[in-house]
Amino acid sequence: MYPRTRMTRGRRSDGLRRLAEETSVTSGKLILPVFVVPGRGVREAIKSMPGVERISVDILRKRAKTFKSGAVMLFGVPGEKAKDDAASAAFAEDGIVPLAVKALKKERPDIVVITDVCVCGYTSHGHCGILTKGGEIDNEATVNVLAGVAVAHARAGADMVAPSAMADGQVKGIRTALDGEAFERTAIMSYAAKFASSFYGPFREAAHSAPAFGDRRSYQLPCGNRREAIRDALLDEAEGADWLMVKPAMPYLDVLAELKGETRLPIAAYQVSGEYSMLKLAGKHGVLDEKRAVVESITAIRRAGADAIITYYAEELAGWVGEG
Repeated sequence: MYPRTRMTRGRRSDGLRRLAEETSVTSGKLILPVFVVPGRGVREAIKSMPGVERISVDILRKRAKTFKSGAVMLFGVPGEKAKDDAASAAFAEDGIVPLAVKALKKERPDIVVITDVCVCGYTSHGHCGILTKGGEIDNEATVNVLAGVAVAHARAGADMVAPSAMADGQVKGIRTALDGEAFERTAIMSYAAKFASSFYGPFREAAHSAPAFGDRRSYQLPCGNRREAIRDALLDEAEGADWLMVKPAMPYLDVLAELKGETRLPIAAYQVSGEYSMLKLAGKHGVLDEKRAVVESITAIRRAGADAIITYYAEELAGWVGEG
């Protein structure tokens, strides 16, 4: 019997090559993040994220007609006048996210609608929770507000809520509130392994959510703490999470791969704004073949264990997948 050589790979037809692929990307695995703002006819370009805009609900509804991605994740950007210390606009049932959820569900009931549940974009100070008089996060008050936000989104028709504030017990608090309002079928995607990352910079411009003072390192994970990330994720699973998330994606593929072996829950990975902008700008300046680099990076995230990928490239990728 002759040993196999790599030369046999050169004789694979396109059909055989596709059959042999161990990891693939499909449009149903892609989640498109969308920034929604008040008003009508609003389209605001985000300078640090070429090709991404903040849009009003009417524009979202028009675009939804042609969405190729399997799911959308909504981020509300309420405007400076709507912000206060209590994040009141975040859980208003006529707020920007509930309005966007209703519009999407009316236009495209087939699309999975996920909502980000946090208050950093709604607080006057820009932190992800309610603050004490001393400027520290009040965990209990924060969990109560997050639960209210989640219920408001569920009432509007959200399929899944995604708490990102990193408050202790937030998943349990939200699950209890949802079940108490008969939203047992509303799923929770926990930002379980969310690292204090420099790759979030463009997002903070997009969401107008940069903290007015200090930073978020006290409630986000240190970049070197792999074991802590796994522990936090498993705690969220025990509290009732239906999905777990690793964020950012590419710099933390080791965490993603390890978490895949520790849980039976599906895992999402977030290719964050900084990752997107690097690829977009490198492609623009001819440093990389943008399409090939994006496909390679997304395939790597899938290979490491992601069941779904949140990416600003979702629509372009879905088109590329459709083209083969």
